[in-house]
Amino acid sequence: MEGPLPTWGILTVMERPDLANLYRQAETDRLGFWAEQANRLYWHEPFTQTLDWTQAPVARWFADGKINACFNALDRHVLAGNGERVALLFEGEPGDTKSFTYADLLTETKRAANALLALGIRSGDRVALYMPMIPETVIAILACARIGAVHSVVFGGFSADSLRTRIDDAQAKLVITSDGGYRKGKAHPLKDAVDHALSAGNCPSIENVLVVKRTGMDVAWNEKDTWWTDALSTADTEHVAEGFDAEHPLFILYTSGTTGKPKGILHTTGGYLTGVSYTHRTVFDLKPESDVYWCTADVGWITGHSYVVYGPLANGATQVIYEGTPDIPTFERWWQIIEKYKVSIFYTAPTAIRTFMKIGKEIVSGKDLSSLRILGSVGEPINPEAWLWYHEVIGNSRCEIVDTWWQTETGSIMISPIPFAFKTKPGSTQRPLPGINTSIVDEDGTPVVQTDSGSAAGYLTIDEPWPSMLRGIWGDPERFIETYWSRFPGKYLAGDGARYDRDGDIWLLGRIDDVINVSGHRLSTAEIESALVEHHWVAEAAVVGAKDEVTEQAIVAFVILRQDEIADAPDEETIGKILRTWVTEKIGAIARPRQIMVVTELPKTRSGKIMRRLLRDVAEGRPIGDVTTLADSSVMTAINDKLSAGAND
Repeated sequence: MEGPLPTWGILTVMERPDLANLYRQAETDRLGFWAEQANRLYWHEPFTQTLDWTQAPVARWFADGKINACFNALDRHVLAGNGERVALLFEGEPGDTKSFTYADLLTETKRAANALLALGIRSGDRVALYMPMIPETVIAILACARIGAVHSVVFGGFSADSLRTRIDDAQAKLVITSDGGYRKGKAHPLKDAVDHALSAGNCPSIENVLVVKRTGMDVAWNEKDTWWTDALSTADTEHVAEGFDAEHPLFILYTSGTTGKPKGILHTTGGYLTGVSYTHRTVFDLKPESDVYWCTADVGWITGHSYVVYGPLANGATQVIYEGTPDIPTFERWWQIIEKYKVSIFYTAPTAIRTFMKIGKEIVSGKDLSSLRILGSVGEPINPEAWLWYHEVIGNSRCEIVDTWWQTETGSIMISPIPFAFKTKPGSTQRPLPGINTSIVDEDGTPVVQTDSGSAAGYLTIDEPWPSMLRGIWGDPERFIETYWSRFPGKYLAGDGARYDRDGDIWLLGRIDDVINVSGHRLSTAEIESALVEHHWVAEAAVVGAKDEVTEQAIVAFVILRQDEIADAPDEETIGKILRTWVTEKIGAIARPRQIMVVTELPKTRSGKIMRRLLRDVAEGRPIGDVTTLADSSVMTAINDKLSAGAND
């Protein structure tokens, strides 16, 4: 940021004077700002150098200091006299519950750390986790961090082949898994997938498998297998956490694109922990003595790493973790949990909000959600209609909404409103956080020009190193440079399109590869989706580009109707015509969809993300690609059958 302290609609410095100081310090002394954030943590050996950027684009933050992520998440709170504060409030899908104080969690993590050591795991070894959303998963992650082992969590919805690929790439020595977990009202096997991944001599690096008994289902037993309870029952409850170099690897988390080998995103300890603790505290206005926080993400994704495990625990928060899905036994489950635990900070994905919109506001009827004060959005751009529904129905028009932008690669939130400081706008992530410098550039890397009416769309870039940035792609440094740093030298390419509005606030337009080229005009799928959802019939929409001989690409939209509006909706052909006209009026004739299909569901992963590549397969008449990560693979069969039967004109 350049020039004087930006105001950007700051309501009043009197209300949040700390924010004015944050922005001022970050602008005038960025490295001093980050050093101060880092020093809120406990360092076994203090650092003297904040940033070494001589090996750009690989950064070294606080590199001569020593730190332990687990000690910061647990020990220091207990030593400060907060051991009896509740750390985790666990809610299982079947309804079983359990709570852990910080002292409880520390004791169990020490046991787990000693159990890992007994199995031969040492600092720098990789440990793969394939687990449900249960307390043992958090304990296993922290135990790895405690002894300096590098954890690689694989989402429990991935296939055995996906698990095998990730184990082999990381050369993991140990797998920690569970017999299964509860999902969609039934026990879902997990160890079976591990057995398949390790069968026929695959994954020779694996020496042992630790198995948590969660469901009690029958599992095959192999010579490498040990029950979690057996390993921990004989483990010592005392373990002294040592400090590791700030740049010591903390975890590898794999992200998959539409093609190619999954990328093992590497994060290190000191910078990552600085980023997630600072952003969690700032973005959610955390008050650890009184708040109850709930992030609905699974720990198999970066949101679960940063804002279920490390950020909240480093800040001494009390949080809810929930094993299952929001629709079991009914779609009231999440709101019952909020009422039960008096959740005050709630962080979830736009896809979930749009699903609830589809059902209608009666899902929260009779629920006491008065404890809520902060609502967060994460995962993809939230369209204004969903933002307003979230604010009015869930937040009762009184809660602050923080629409956050960040990535697996960035490690922590980069762009977001800050509660009680900005006049928020439905659908806008607004401004980079203090200490983060971004820009929007055109095809040539030139910053886009902001005018009184806003700016053209461009590529979002990050222009200065930040502590929680990825340190590379595991085992593939050339791919790291090519993917993120080659397009605009000296700038990190986020892979998202964005634009400014007239106030200079940022609006995310979705992934660059989610841009449709119609007769030379580049159109954002997110913008078209947002226009569709503004219509009172539409609860959710997904837009893809399909090959077209005349226009290069044509727009194909898939929409879900709102249940409370279905009775007033005409036949599907008429709906398609009316919605195409609606988009034309909202954006222009160039954005008019060639085809609109009414569907009952969209293909989503178990984390709630829409798999648009599968919709592109259908729209272009290709065989449907891999559906193993979908929550319900039958959704694609139904869509494909309907499209094959004919389309509206």
